[in-house]
Amino acid sequence: MRLHVRLALCCLVPALFAVPRVARAQSGEGLAKAVSEMERLDAMRSGLAATFAQSGAPADLAAFGRVCKPVGMGMQQAAAANGWTARQVAVKFRNPANEADAEAVAQLERFATDSLLRALILNTSQNGQPGVRYLRRITVESSCLLCHGERASRPAFVTANYPQDRAFDFRVGDLRGAYSVFIPSPR
Repeated sequence: MRLHVRLALCCLVPALFAVPRVARAQSGEGLAKAVSEMERLDAMRSGLAATFAQSGAPADLAAFGRVCKPVGMGMQQAAAANGWTARQVAVKFRNPANEADAEAVAQLERFATDSLLRALILNTSQNGQPGVRYLRRITVESSCLLCHGERASRPAFVTANYPQDRAFDFRVGDLRGAYSVFIPSPR
């Protein structure tokens, strides 16, 4: 009888743990892809902003369309293609859709107190779905100050289109916010 129990356990135990290993591997692949994609988008943001700042063009709605909008669009395309939920989150947000949720606020506080902290990975859930949340710091660069500098120097399109704007009075090196990607666990 003991031999049968041992054989049954030897066969059953690996089967019980095989599914979680597969789920972790798939989640890990999704996470690696999200990290890579957010790094690509942040490099694009930095490059577009630097090019814009060097051009001497006015900080207007057209500039926003060439600099910031492509990053947001890229996030949405990556999210749709991979089954993620992705958005930029901030405490000092311009667009109310980017207001950080409670979980993100706590993590943004961690970023704010540790300027060397670049990214965080959380096991969490979203709408009852378990998964992994990747948060990647967005740091203010000098070119960002054209739109996110002193409150009084914000471009006219910002004050007109974002009456509740909070995304100003930043300095170079400040935490602007984070890219937030939720990768659902495979079912």
